[in-house]
Amino acid sequence: MNITITITGTTARITPRGEIDYDTLPPLRAAVDRLPLRVTDLLWDLENLSFTDVAGLHLLFGPAPQDGPQHRTTATGLQDQPLQLLLLAADLFPTAYDVTRLIPDTPAGLVTRMP
Repeated sequence: MNITITITGTTARITPRGEIDYDTLPPLRAAVDRLPLRVTDLLWDLENLSFTDVAGLHLLFGPAPQDGPQHRTTATGLQDQPLQLLLLAADLFPTAYDVTRLIPDTPAGLVTRMP
């Protein structure tokens, strides 16, 4: 897993390359934990993410550390497989996986009606 972090003002953009699974989850969480306190917005750029399993859901929707700062989290660049996983999770468990929060420009009909 290769991870690129870019910080501009109060926004951090984290770009993982490869796959998210339970082996790659710890370095991604560590990257978030190392963000400066001034960061309030976290953008996951998932354009180079080829696959994720449920670990990706835990990363994007898991609780923030109690002793760390809260981030407004969004995602961009979702490829087919990760997007389908997110939409399936949102369809099955809409209160737990609010994709409209994660991807603000997601049409509401897309979340409630999977292809």
